[in-house]
Amino acid sequence: MKKTVLTFGLISGAISAVFMLITARLADKIGFDKGAYLGYTLIVVSALMIFFGVRSYRENVAGGRLTFGRGFAVGILITLISSACYVATWEIVYYKFMPDFSDKYAAHMIERAKASGATPEKMDAMIQQAKQFKQMYDNPINNVALTFAEVFPVGLAVTLLSAGILRKKAGNPKN
Repeated sequence: MKKTVLTFGLISGAISAVFMLITARLADKIGFDKGAYLGYTLIVVSALMIFFGVRSYRENVAGGRLTFGRGFAVGILITLISSACYVATWEIVYYKFMPDFSDKYAAHMIERAKASGATPEKMDAMIQQAKQFKQMYDNPINNVALTFAEVFPVGLAVTLLSAGILRKKAGNPKN
């Protein structure tokens, strides 16, 4: 199991890291909203390695059989490795190449509120929220936690789907 988990976890992590680097380079050109859509789409693409990893485990290690629990264990370990790669890449990108990200995103939040016709009270609240976001995001521990919370749920969903779809009992070709 270890080889399968490491192989597919690192492949998924490498895919998400490369995609993040590409998206980060495009951030100023495409904007935050399109960047979020592109980013989550690419996270889902890299999470497909979870499915392939669980399937590989079933076919190559488990002799064609797989319980939901074992499939979940394989998938969640792949997810954890991939998520760790994603978080590590973001920390490097954020602190070395995009140290002004939180300032720009906070300004984007305020600009979006202004464009939506927010009242002065709502604008004041949004400015406070933007300041809190920046302060929270500039703390490395919070930054890691928020980044992990961005990618992990996608991997968890793919893990649950993969374990359910790929489960196969001994002697039963349909399940």
